[in-house]
Amino acid sequence: MVVARDEETHRALQLAIANRDVVREYLALVEGRPSSRTGTIDAPLGRDRRERTKRSIDTDKPKAAVTHFEIEQSLPTTTLMRVKLETGRTHQIRAHLEAIGVPVVGDPQYGGAETMGLNRQFLHAARLAFEHPTSGEEIDVVSPLPDDLSRALERAASSPARDDG
Repeated sequence: MVVARDEETHRALQLAIANRDVVREYLALVEGRPSSRTGTIDAPLGRDRRERTKRSIDTDKPKAAVTHFEIEQSLPTTTLMRVKLETGRTHQIRAHLEAIGVPVVGDPQYGGAETMGLNRQFLHAARLAFEHPTSGEEIDVVSPLPDDLSRALERAASSPARDDG
């Protein structure tokens, strides 16, 4: 989270986000495996027609939404992905990953039935990088995985592979 100390800085940060000058990276543990190691999901999002609290690519009033991803680690039944936002719609990562068939672990609203012992979704804001609006200094904040997500990742790594046969 970034907090501006004054209104001018706040406006400058909002503009940087709108201009896509802020790098926002997340780590997500997902069920299954995407069809490619890297990719871009360019699928407009809006309110789901059936569940108004969800976002969906199946909507009447979609807004542009672009998510980039790459596989960090392939595990027996799950995949750790690095996800980069180009746009920032509500629930964008969760809805986009569900749309390509790899829901976030611990996210029942978007199809993530597996929990790996978590009582929340495995979605972590891992990195935020931007130019400071007044000093011009490059700010790059990296956040390590919290303990509960690290334990869940260990569980995922040691879980037996599914027998789909």
